[in-house]
Formats: sequence, C-alpha cells, structure tokens
Amino acid sequence: MQATIQKATSRGQITLPAAWRRQFNTNSYILETTDTFLKIKPVDIDELVREELVIFDADRDHEGKGIKAKNLIKIIDSIDG
Repeated sequence: MQATIQKATSRGQITLPAAWRRQFNTNSYILETTDTFLKIKPVDIDELVREELVIFDADRDHEGKGIKAKNLIKIIDSIDG
C-alpha cells in the first residue's frame, strides 16, 4: 500500500495522484467515512446501474417531473399488493 499526504484546498478539495487514478478504469469514486477513516474506493457506475432496479424514472414515467414520496409509496404498495 502506498501512502501520501495531500493538502485540502480552501474549498475542501483534494487531488488523487494521477498514478493512483491510472490503476482503475473509472473516474468515479465512493467515499465512506468511519470515526477515524475516510475510504476512497473506485466504482464503475455502469456496473452499479446494471445492478439497480429502477422502479421510477421521472423522464420515462412522469414527463420529466418528480413526484412526492408519499405518492411513490402508494404506487409501490399497489404493485406489492
């Protein structure tokens, strides 16, 4: 494991070294925090999308408009029976 110290900018941003980024075929990362650690893990967004089940898509299902959560729950309940 390689470690380096990265200083945050005044806006709170850090840079992942290019050598680290080149190790992964992605430009997206998941950040997880614990009491003492910040984990940065590469993620393949396309892979995540394949694993998700989309039950409501505003563009597809509602002419690009969102709906209230309580209305979505009603729709889900009607599907579930």
